[in-house]
Amino acid sequence: MFGLFKKKSELDKLQEQYKKLLEDSFKLSTTNRSKSDEKQVEAQAILDKIELLKK
Repeated sequence: MFGLFKKKSELDKLQEQYKKLLEDSFKLSTTNRSKSDEKQVEAQAILDKIELLKK
């Protein structure tokens, strides 16, 4: 309850976005492989940003 109004950091936002992209990629992998690969590329770009922020 105390964290209810706490703003998310940039790192938290990127991690959520990365997780969502991976989930979307997994779901698409059974139906449309090329779109799944596109989501993987987007997720990798987000992961690179996360690594930069952690340094």
